[in-house]
This record gives sequence, C-alpha cells and structure tokens, in this order.
Amino acid sequence: MPRSEPIKAVRGVRDILPGELPLWRAAEQAASAVARRFGYEEIVTPILEHAELIERAGEDTDAFAKELYRFEDRSGRALALRPEATAGVVRAYFERGLNQGPQPTRLFLTGPMFRYDRPQKGRYRQFYQLDVEAIGSAAAALDAEVIELARDWLREVGLGDLRLELNSIGDSKCKPAYLERLQDYYRPLKAKLSPDSQQRLERNPLRLLDSKSEQDAPFKSSAPKITDHLCDECATHWALVRRLLDTAEIEYVLNPYLVRGLDYYTRTVFEFYPSGAAGQQDALGGGGRYDGLAEAEGWPPTAAVGFASGLDRVTELIAASGVDVIARPTADVLVVPDGDLAVEAAEVARICRAVRSTAVDYESKSLTAKMRAANKLGAKWVVLLTLDAASRRSAQLRDMTSGEQEELAWVELPTRLA
Repeated sequence: MPRSEPIKAVRGVRDILPGELPLWRAAEQAASAVARRFGYEEIVTPILEHAELIERAGEDTDAFAKELYRFEDRSGRALALRPEATAGVVRAYFERGLNQGPQPTRLFLTGPMFRYDRPQKGRYRQFYQLDVEAIGSAAAALDAEVIELARDWLREVGLGDLRLELNSIGDSKCKPAYLERLQDYYRPLKAKLSPDSQQRLERNPLRLLDSKSEQDAPFKSSAPKITDHLCDECATHWALVRRLLDTAEIEYVLNPYLVRGLDYYTRTVFEFYPSGAAGQQDALGGGGRYDGLAEAEGWPPTAAVGFASGLDRVTELIAASGVDVIARPTADVLVVPDGDLAVEAAEVARICRAVRSTAVDYESKSLTAKMRAANKLGAKWVVLLTLDAASRRSAQLRDMTSGEQEELAWVELPTRLA
C-alpha cells in the first residue's frame, strides 16, 4: 500500500509559531495595559454559543448568513462558533449579573473568532480579536472614550500613523425613515446595481452605501446621507461625539458611507485605517454604538458601545513596520553537557530553575555545535558541564554577553544567576 499523504492544517487556519508569538504577546499586553488604564476589566466568554444568540444579533447580515460556523451537537442543539465577541459579552453581562453593579460596565476580551470566509492574506477562518465593550450607558462621552482607547492601543504597539473614519447611522427613531429614502433613491437604479446590492436593496439597504463594487460606485455620491436626516436626539449625540474628539485632539474623517457590517449598530460608527490605506480589507478595527443588541437577544433595552480589532492584521503590520519587539529567549540558561552527562545535566538544570528559566541540550553532538545552538537560542548564560567538573559537582558558567567564564560549584549557581 502506498504511504498516505501527511495530514496538514485545515484550510483557512494557521499555526502561530514561537518566533511570531513575541509580536502577539506585545499586542495583547499593550491591549490589557491600555484597557485597564481606562478602567476596563477583562472577561473571558466561551467560543461556543447558541446559534440563535448569534443569528438574532446578525439577522439579514452577510457575515452571519454566509459565514457562520453552525452545527448541531449530539443532543440536537443548534450551536455556533462565535464570529465576533459582542453578542456573547452582552449575554454574559445580563446572565451573570453584571448589569446589577455600577454602570456602565467596562469590559475587554481577547481570543479566537470563526468565520467561514474565503481565506486570503490577513483573513483567516480562525482569527483573533481584541474586543472592548462599555455596556449600560447612552453617554456620547463613552463613544469618544472607546475611540480614544482604540487609538491609544494602536499607538502603543507602534501603529501611530492612523486615519479615523467616522459616521452616525441614527437609531430606531430616525433610521427607518432614512432607509425608506435610501430605497426610494436606489429602486429606480436596481437593474444597474451589482447582484449583491440588488439583493440588499430590500433586505438591508444600508449596506448599499459601503458596497465595494465598481458597478455601484457611480450612484453613491447622490444617495441621501443619513447625517442629513438624524432625529434631534441623534443629531445632539453626533455633535457631542465630534466635540469630544476635537477636545481630545483626535483627528477624524467624516465618511457618510461608513455603516459597519452588523445590524445592531446605532448612532456612532467608526473605523481605523493605516494612513494611506484605502480598502476596507486594510481596516485595523472599528466599532460603534449598539443600543439595540440587548433587546434583540431578549434582554431589557440597554445602551452600549464597543470596538473590535483583528490581532492577525495588527501583528502583521507591526512586523512590517519594523517596530522593535524583543523576543524572549527560549530559556535564560542553557546547560550544555560535554559527554554522557544527561543525569548530571538534569540535576544542574533543576538547581538553576530556582532562579532562572533553564533548558538542557541533550543532543549527542560536538561542544562547538552546542555552543552555536546556544547563540541561536539567545540564552543569557551557558552552563558548561564536563566529565571532570561533574565529578566535583562544579561547572563553568559563561556570560554569553560579555564572554566571561568562571567555574562554580553547582550550589553556587543560583546565587550567581539571581
């Protein structure tokens, strides 16, 4: 029988290798530091949710209708892998009683999300996000706060040359009348629209504004702008958000075609791009206010605002920008036995681990080859163990930065390494 092909990774997912992880850790640690600086607490929610929770949040939205990983478990329950974090965070906010404490509740989360999208550079079927949510307040100042937090995080990881795009899409009071105006404008043009936009015209007309099809481009400029049709409350909220951003000296570009891809957004919506980037695929993240989501999930109406950013995209840009992220060595100390000294080397390693991370090179190769490996690993110290020294329970400790070397008893190593 011919040998079978080796089993490889599932299409659309990837491994994050040890050499790449310092970038991820830097991004995650910066996210945690900045979020906590703004008073946000970390939450961890399951990657599995009831499919109904996700579908209620994204009814008639492409990302959910086409891309949801939905399946039945052995009991016949419809479950889904989360395509984004917000729906689950809102569920946890009510189900676990966070709505009973002081409001708003400020939360952040990092973790994997799943969408059955066509794999391409920077877009994976399992991807990772930073998610920030402020739930329980309709204050416009929270919209500005979340934007400032997102901006500060992107700056913290070295992506300071940014473009912020901003829009308001109204709420349940003024949006329905605007959508009718939008449909009235586009219906006579239906035959000229792209196939996707023809389907969205009746089902989700707001998405016509962010269509990327060249076929739809000629009609956008004359379409009615929602910011010209806001109710008084939304107009006041919109003006205050911009005033707060101006006061914080956060520059932004007004984009009347920015609507975001999920149905639960209301009022403020925003996206961050690297300066000079044009396509939505280049977005570093975005968010907005979603005052209608809690009610869609079956909870009491509750105001909220949030932000999400793809860590895959951000870490790729960090790497491309040349930001200096120092990779932590595999171990601070490498024990290098010269000869058949596995037992002795293991004991020395246990002694050194009292104060430093320590590994042992157990391979049967020359001392020269082992020292080359130590340099590649980036160890700060090497403990050279020979048969003669081991018989006296001593070893040579080499400082790999200075090149200095001294003989020490094994029991002296922790003091010297501390």
